[in-house]
Amino acid sequence: MSKLTRRSFVKTTAAGTAATFAAPAFLKAQGANEKIGMAVVGVGGRGQSHMSAWMGDSRTQITYIVDVDEKIGNARADTIEKKQGTRPVLVKDMREAFDAKDVDAISTATPNHWHALTGIWAMQAGKDAYVEKPVCHNIAEGSALVAAARKYKKICQVGTQSRSSSALHEAVMFIREGGIGDVNFARGLCYKRRASIGALGDYPIPDVVDYSIWSGPAQFTDPRLTRKRFHYDWHWQRAYGNGDLGNQGPHQTDIARWFLGVDRHPENVFAYGGRLGYQAEQKNPDYVDAGDTPNTIVSIYDYGDKALTFETRGLSVDNSDDEELNKLFRSTKGNKIGVVAYGTDGYMVQRTYSHCIAYDKNMEVIKEFKGGGDHFGNFLDAVESRNHEDLNADVLEGHRSAAVSHLGNISYYLGEDNKASVDQIKEVLSGVKSLDDNMETLHRTVMHLEKNGVDLGKYPLSLGPSLAFDPLKEIFPNSPEATEMCSRNYRTGFVCPTAAEV
Repeated sequence: MSKLTRRSFVKTTAAGTAATFAAPAFLKAQGANEKIGMAVVGVGGRGQSHMSAWMGDSRTQITYIVDVDEKIGNARADTIEKKQGTRPVLVKDMREAFDAKDVDAISTATPNHWHALTGIWAMQAGKDAYVEKPVCHNIAEGSALVAAARKYKKICQVGTQSRSSSALHEAVMFIREGGIGDVNFARGLCYKRRASIGALGDYPIPDVVDYSIWSGPAQFTDPRLTRKRFHYDWHWQRAYGNGDLGNQGPHQTDIARWFLGVDRHPENVFAYGGRLGYQAEQKNPDYVDAGDTPNTIVSIYDYGDKALTFETRGLSVDNSDDEELNKLFRSTKGNKIGVVAYGTDGYMVQRTYSHCIAYDKNMEVIKEFKGGGDHFGNFLDAVESRNHEDLNADVLEGHRSAAVSHLGNISYYLGEDNKASVDQIKEVLSGVKSLDDNMETLHRTVMHLEKNGVDLGKYPLSLGPSLAFDPLKEIFPNSPEATEMCSRNYRTGFVCPTAAEV
């Protein structure tokens, strides 16, 4: 579904000449009736979806691909050449593509620690940018990315594709019209099996990878790794990824915020969890997994008049005793990725990116909503119109949704060494402001862990602090330690600017 109309480029750019250095490139592509030149940065798993989208749209041509893995890069260049008839230039350093005159826009599916800087560098070079979720590795990067998009008058779309789903648009409208009454609370779920990524160890870096560029803004550990598999498993190491709270989470927190109608950061966050269960899985009580992000975490967010709870489960979810959620998701299987909005008159459930169900209070179906959308196409529509308000997932929305994940992780990391019994967590939860039944959520979490063989006496949960957050200043007024975690230390040559510096 598209709610957009394509405006005349000449008409809309008359007022947009502040980014004067950027205008000629786009005028070249469109004014000469040529295609929009695309550079795809990071062409691994998700990057292939980007490639398919641009090759499938008559408005675009992939002129560059960027990847630090030479083997993967050449394979993708071969695929593109066969499909579109011309071979893109393959480079390892994205800045070469950003300097190219035949690149008008970029899309990026790099590891998380590169997302914001990739988008900022691209927009500073005069390119529009499609950035995968989470749009940033930390909160300060998200603010900087938003500032860059506004300063350089560039189009910056976030890869939260549900924002272009007709099912979600219609479900949100149904909520706004009072279809399930007043909605002040939503629950996001990531019940998704994540096996151990292997023992913490000393592993070689693949010869075909330029590891210095791959590391970019993050720490540089050449010539060794601490994880077995180079690609993808960086998600579970906090120097590069954000765990599943920051991987799958930004999709569901985005939908939850949309259902709630909150266009701001929360005022308080509290989290508990751990990286648990792999000892039982490996039948080795001394086993240490290479990941250092939580595979189990419950994070609670207070927006003042509204609230959000997000639950992440990474151990086996083959069966579920969560009766209410089983009914709402129409499945007794534990693998549930979605959102439940709780209204005074019923529920709204996001089951997939193209399917939502509204229930009454008796859990009888009121209405179903089905249908997808073209999120990549929406980005191109806005590239043509030169109006960021035409985007279904503008960078500002992406920043707000990613921040939910970052806030939850900050509370967890600050309390990582604060091991607590279930009774101790109950005592703390009794004083946490929330619109959720916190005790029931804790009970379900404990049941899940115990079913997976976790001995919480030997491997207890970590209890994070309850942290007040200033949504405007984007700081924790009572915790300098938490505020420090809103950014990171950068390597020379790969420093992400602040919002004031872009």
